[in-house]
Amino acid sequence: MKFYFSIIFLVFYYTVNAQKQYPKNYFTSPLKIPIVLSGTFGELRSNHFHSGIDIKTQGKEGLPIYAAANGYVSRIKVSQYGFGKAIYLKHPNGYTTVYAHLKNFKPVIQKYVKGIQYKKKSYQTGNIFPKQDQFPVSKGQIIGYSGDTGGSGGPHLHYEIRDTKTERIINPLHFGITVTDDTSPSIKKIMAYPLNEQSRINNSSLKSVLSFKKISKNNFISESITASGIIGFGISVFDRLNGALNKNGIYSLEMKVNGSRVYYHDVETFSFSESKYINLLIDYKHYKTYRSKVQKTHKVDANKLSLYENLINNGKILVEKNASYNVEIIAKDFKNNTASVKIPVRGVESNLVYQQKDTTNYKIVAKNFQKFTLNNVTVAFPKNTFYEDCFIYFSFKDGIAKIHNKTKPIDKRYTLTFETSFLNEQQKQQVYIANVTNTKYPRYVSTRKNINKIYTTTKILGDYTLLYDTEKPTIKLYNFNDKQWISKNKTLKVKIKDSDSGIKNYRATIDGSWVLMEYNHKKGILTYDFTDKKLVGSKHLFKLVVSDNVGNIKTVTATFFKK
Repeated sequence: MKFYFSIIFLVFYYTVNAQKQYPKNYFTSPLKIPIVLSGTFGELRSNHFHSGIDIKTQGKEGLPIYAAANGYVSRIKVSQYGFGKAIYLKHPNGYTTVYAHLKNFKPVIQKYVKGIQYKKKSYQTGNIFPKQDQFPVSKGQIIGYSGDTGGSGGPHLHYEIRDTKTERIINPLHFGITVTDDTSPSIKKIMAYPLNEQSRINNSSLKSVLSFKKISKNNFISESITASGIIGFGISVFDRLNGALNKNGIYSLEMKVNGSRVYYHDVETFSFSESKYINLLIDYKHYKTYRSKVQKTHKVDANKLSLYENLINNGKILVEKNASYNVEIIAKDFKNNTASVKIPVRGVESNLVYQQKDTTNYKIVAKNFQKFTLNNVTVAFPKNTFYEDCFIYFSFKDGIAKIHNKTKPIDKRYTLTFETSFLNEQQKQQVYIANVTNTKYPRYVSTRKNINKIYTTTKILGDYTLLYDTEKPTIKLYNFNDKQWISKNKTLKVKIKDSDSGIKNYRATIDGSWVLMEYNHKKGILTYDFTDKKLVGSKHLFKLVVSDNVGNIKTVTATFFKK
């Protein structure tokens, strides 16, 4: 029996530790400055794992970005949000590198992209796929310049390495990029969970926050708990690297019970399609309530993440009466710096009476399409919108449709429809659907209209209502005035804003010809670069038309002089 157990253990050990070997010297750094990270691979973000590393650019824009290896430009994309200006390089060794949030591409590529933008008369290009021989690159060649475009929260380079064939994203630190990190992860919170109706922790059916204290450097022990039935744990933890105060993600999380591993995951690699299951890895209800991410060290059945390795009973612990358990949770960063917490557990017999779950209101059978209507509001849930069968709350009162609450994760978009037959034509034009879960900050959601209906599709449960936008957007000349000489100006800037439904479109012309204006939505500033095209004469007419999401339009014209 001992021999059989040893064989099982060795197979388990080598399976877990058989990490794929990646080329360590093939790729060079994309920046020629010391590498300091503001974001790590696999970091827990809103509804997804971070798919690359965020490299600090010393708070600056315009630093040269270098090709990490020989290859060619396989894809270019310019987006208002997301990656902003991004370039993809395909390499002969089977990998693709991605460089995002750029300020600009190198001149030859910049000219090519602007040609497409002017042809489409749009800042956003969608995906551009140049021919393989159009933009070859050599290792260390400049391909662009760092910026803050798209959904970036400040100047930095988002850098990825992908398997070209499978599109799986891989932690770039496995390819030899070096960062200085001798700081262990910081443990912020420990949670204990009863995992079914019969389970108890400290004779309660509710999850518990456990107090803990330091016993040695980077090692902690929690309060002792009593438990019965099937239980699980969770941990809130972050990591810091040298030279930065950013709270980054950890690399791996492990749990042992009485010295044997029962749970392990790391962020070596994952696919984009599975990233949404982050909402099942974390305690989603806790996150939506307190904005704090607690990673569970047990796996729920609907979770399809490939990060897990050799789980025992999915990390769930069956606590038996009069038995003692020493639970240890171990968090590590990429450099193997470690922090751990031990949790003493004693099995007891529960004397708490089992209470039936509330089964009122609307029943969801996850595998079925379901549609519910109240007065003028209908919600329609496609098959498998929910991860499990459940009961949800749905009401319509005082003009607000409550679709359960934001603390429940769902897998697909559902449709929310309001009847609008009672509105007059002007109201139908100005109305939109808003999420009012946060009553202080109503938020426009993408709204579509039929003759007597208005609807949206969303993955967010919560409170929704109809609001009206009666105001036009505002436009303010930013770096010039009407009838002003601006010969020294390199750019022309205008500030735009819409406080209700938000900006949808804008169109700018100079002397009647369409011009490309780049929109910094974080500052609300449109910028035209005078190097785009040569102006004829010295007197010029600038015209800008801005529309919001319900069709209110504001137009401004101004004359400027420039030689």
